[in-house]
Amino acid sequence: MPKRRLKNVNLLELSPVPVAEWEEEDGHVVLLRPPPSGRGWRWVASWLSYAGAARRVRLDEIGTFSWKQLDGTRTVGDIVSTLRETFGDRIEPAEERLGTFVRSLREQGFLAYPGVDTETRP
Repeated sequence: MPKRRLKNVNLLELSPVPVAEWEEEDGHVVLLRPPPSGRGWRWVASWLSYAGAARRVRLDEIGTFSWKQLDGTRTVGDIVSTLRETFGDRIEPAEERLGTFVRSLREQGFLAYPGVDTETRP
C-alpha cells in the first residue's frame, strides 16, 4: 500500500482504520500480517521481508484496547482521552505511546489513514 510521508499533519487529528485481518485469542487481539502486493523489485523485497516476519502479532492489554478503538470514527486524540480514563497513570505519556503504536501499525501495513494513504479499506 503506497504511503505518504506525514509532514505538517497532526497525528492526534487523524482517524486511523484497520486494513488487516485480526482475531481475538484469550482476550487479546492477534493481528494477521497481510501478504505484500504489487510488482517489480519492490514486491520481491517486500516478500523477502514478509517471509522473515511474524505473520501473527499478539497485542498486549493496552494494544488490544487501543486496536479496538481504531475504527475510523475516533481520532487518535479521542483515543488518548479514552486510554487515560481507562488506564490512568499506567498509560502515561499517553500521546507518545499511542502515537508510536499507531505509526508502527501503519508502517507494518495493519492500518491506514483515510485521506492520507492512497489505498484504504474499511
